[in-house]
Amino acid sequence: QVQLVESGGGLVQAGGSLRLSCVPSGNIFSIDGVGWYRQAPGKQRELVATITSGGSTNYADSVKGRFTISRDYAKNTMYLQMNSLKPEDTAVYYCSADLRTTPSLASRASYWGQGTQVTVSS
Repeated sequence: QVQLVESGGGLVQAGGSLRLSCVPSGNIFSIDGVGWYRQAPGKQRELVATITSGGSTNYADSVKGRFTISRDYAKNTMYLQMNSLKPEDTAVYYCSADLRTTPSLASRASYWGQGTQVTVSS
């Protein structure tokens, strides 16, 4: 059973910072790409940032220069550092990981965390 657990959300004033963490657990052989997504009330879930196993990153235009996605391979943890937060960043943030539970590529699947609320006040 694979689980992704996010933490680090909360209430912050505009201009402030938060760091989200995502820790996978369970029967994991390897983790490929990892991403952070968010969903605001009444809106569709959208991509925030992704990072490949090789360290290549991709960001939504709305967060470029403010957010940084990273991975700590030793701690097996993924992060989203969010600076200069704006009220429009308010959303539930989800981490997602493409991972394998066995050496076989057939075991590769996408998993999602339960989400963590980020609220930015003006």
